[in-house]
Amino acid sequence: MKVLITGTAGFIGSHVALRLMARGDEVIGIDNLNDYYEVSLKEARLARLTPHKAFTDLRIDIADADAVNAAFKKYRPERVIHLAAQAGVRYSITNPHAYITANLVGHMNILEACRHHDVQHLTYASSSSVYGANETMPFSIHDNVDHPLSLYAATKKSNELMSHTYSSLFGLPTTGLRFFTVYGPWGRPDMALFIFTKRILAGEPIDVFNYGKHKRDFTYIDDIVEGVIRTSDHVARPNDKWSGADPDPGTSRVPYRVYNIGSNNPVELSRYIEILESCLGKKAERNLLPLQPGDVPATFADVQALIDDVGYKPATPVEEGIARFVDWYKDYYKV
Repeated sequence: MKVLITGTAGFIGSHVALRLMARGDEVIGIDNLNDYYEVSLKEARLARLTPHKAFTDLRIDIADADAVNAAFKKYRPERVIHLAAQAGVRYSITNPHAYITANLVGHMNILEACRHHDVQHLTYASSSSVYGANETMPFSIHDNVDHPLSLYAATKKSNELMSHTYSSLFGLPTTGLRFFTVYGPWGRPDMALFIFTKRILAGEPIDVFNYGKHKRDFTYIDDIVEGVIRTSDHVARPNDKWSGADPDPGTSRVPYRVYNIGSNNPVELSRYIEILESCLGKKAERNLLPLQPGDVPATFADVQALIDDVGYKPATPVEEGIARFVDWYKDYYKV
């Protein structure tokens, strides 16, 4: 299979690319190596991919429609896994235009390229943040998600709407994956686990929002990768039972699907920090702070649709996942 992946210098994208090549697929990778966080880490992720003959490394900004179209025209991917985006809830409050450019314009360009170059299936990254003000737990793909609490969440919900339109107008099979707090080796430095580890090792205090009462469905990277690949292989199909009189938000009468990929086991932030302290052998000095604008107090994934359709459920315990991250962190940064 020839698969085009956007965001191959990113946390999830680099892992997905490695797994696809390990099973014999050819990967065309797109990334612009922007400086949202340390570029050296992105380059180190790419360094794990570039030695493979099955990997093609393209330096493209997905907001550049002509460059995106040219790549599709030249390499003719059979499937696309679109993971490139401007991430981060809090950053979207102070830098909103970055999200419009990358997440809306960029997604539009990928949809257009898929449409015009006969792509069999587009799988793309959505986010658990789309659930916004929802309070019914666990979050279900069958719930309404029209009350986002950040611009980041709004762009991800928009991606789902845009994708449904292309599935409807052009018959393009699309699958959106709502990721729940991904963590693990080669992770993003702007994520809590990375920040906490760095500060605890340096003897610096950590900012603990919502006084540590946050609950998150922390999902280990290997589980995310397995879910991405399985759903990419499971091409979206119409739901024959879908009704416009009682519309199901998670499916459609066109080839469109949305899935949650989460651990289905929320952990309180204070407990998450305790596990990290145990792995590091060092206590954290905690600076307890209130809930931040745009944040939701809890996430909890209902993954029944993922189980029913692709036969998969994430299973890595948070204790095991954090230990693996700490081992990687100490090795990578020579701690």
